[in-house]
Amino acid sequence: MRHLPTTLIFLCQGITFWSLGVHATQCRLRAPSRVNGDAPPDPLPIVSGTVQPTNISSTTPSPSNAGTSSVESPTPTATTAFKYGNDKIRGVNLGGWLVLEPWITPSLFESTNNDAIVDEYTLGQLLDSKVALEILTKHWETWITEDDFAAINAAGLNHVRIPLGYWSVPMTSDDTKVSTSVEPYIPGAWPYLLRALNWAKKHSIHVILDIHGAPGSQNGYDNSGQRTSGPQWAQSPENVQRTVDTVRFIAANIGGMIDVLELLNEPAGFLGGNFPQVVRQFWLDGYDAVRQAAGAGIKVMIGDAFLGVSSWNGFLTYPRGQGVIMDFHEYQIFSDLELNRSFDEHVNFACTYSDSLSIFEGSNIWTIIGEWSNAVTDCAKWLNGRGVGARWDNTRFPGPGTQYHGSCTNFTGSYTGFSSSYKSFLRKYWEVQVEIGENVQGWVFWTWKAENADEWSYQKGLEGGWIPQDPTNRRFPGICS
Repeated sequence: MRHLPTTLIFLCQGITFWSLGVHATQCRLRAPSRVNGDAPPDPLPIVSGTVQPTNISSTTPSPSNAGTSSVESPTPTATTAFKYGNDKIRGVNLGGWLVLEPWITPSLFESTNNDAIVDEYTLGQLLDSKVALEILTKHWETWITEDDFAAINAAGLNHVRIPLGYWSVPMTSDDTKVSTSVEPYIPGAWPYLLRALNWAKKHSIHVILDIHGAPGSQNGYDNSGQRTSGPQWAQSPENVQRTVDTVRFIAANIGGMIDVLELLNEPAGFLGGNFPQVVRQFWLDGYDAVRQAAGAGIKVMIGDAFLGVSSWNGFLTYPRGQGVIMDFHEYQIFSDLELNRSFDEHVNFACTYSDSLSIFEGSNIWTIIGEWSNAVTDCAKWLNGRGVGARWDNTRFPGPGTQYHGSCTNFTGSYTGFSSSYKSFLRKYWEVQVEIGENVQGWVFWTWKAENADEWSYQKGLEGGWIPQDPTNRRFPGICS
């Protein structure tokens, strides 16, 4: 197990969430106050294992206890230790759950009867707040359940990556000197996160918690919470500071319940200007905030910010950084150049990452492929945004310079329409990307489930047979050799 350093105190407080009918134990790591000018403790070692909170009861509290909470003795238990740097991360993202994405759950957006609602930001902005909360609560309750964690474990996976928006983190003015407003977002996902962390513990799944949406949007994508052509995160020192304070709050309050904290998903370094430098400083400040709040037991993940891993040579390496992981994302569908590749060319191009990632990791920090999928087209409905078509069939802003690659029929939707040759390719494409990941520290597939895009769904891949129940099983061994 991972033993808590003796310089930290593990505190647990029972919290009852009446709307869920559950009682959660929220745990935090806190350093004791220094007295009499004592010198600071020695740097904390990186230790193995995971301390977890006590179980959440699924029993609905009685009315007589309504409006109360209880403080329980700290009785955390431990899951099997995961040896980062030795064991391979084999995981799946819980996409579209605590941060909405229209292509993952199109029915939720269609239920609003408002085409202007294109993301979680406009959901809160354009709907009555009570109606919006009802929609979100139903989604939070049903999209991911304990059965999913059991199935993920049964599939031989050892990690989940959980995307979370800043608006779901219950900070107060005691936690930050900048604004704590989340308008127009609808808060309320935090207790569902806590419940999920307990499910993860119960089913021996380790957790990467990922800040997927930052104030002002870090990339302008709907998966950041706000679809916009002018993301403002890097342009506002207050937005950046609030994000630092958010990761500090998470580390301090639930650092003992997660294994890896990813500071921010996909900041748009490609925007140029001061954006890359802002990201670089944020990685440093965010790392320091986590270490100050929770010690060295929790791993910290950063990303390449679309700049390529080679842009981060020598960054947050030992001794400046300890327990740091680089998150690299691998997709080949968001340009005509990529879509022009044949099936074999997609596989061969994926193999080029095997050497480049291994070389980077060898002289820098642990590296994983934190997002990738089986998709070789962008045909999934609303993948490019609600109301936006696909490059593949030239329905995404068609014009004189655009290209038609083919029909989307039977490349997406239900796998019952997939041909046997297509499913055979999906298996091969799955294997090559797994091989790349396992040449470094591992991989996390995007995503566990989607309403109507089975090529993106690990769950449907298992059901349809192109993803094996044992992730170490190979039909194409040494595919990149």
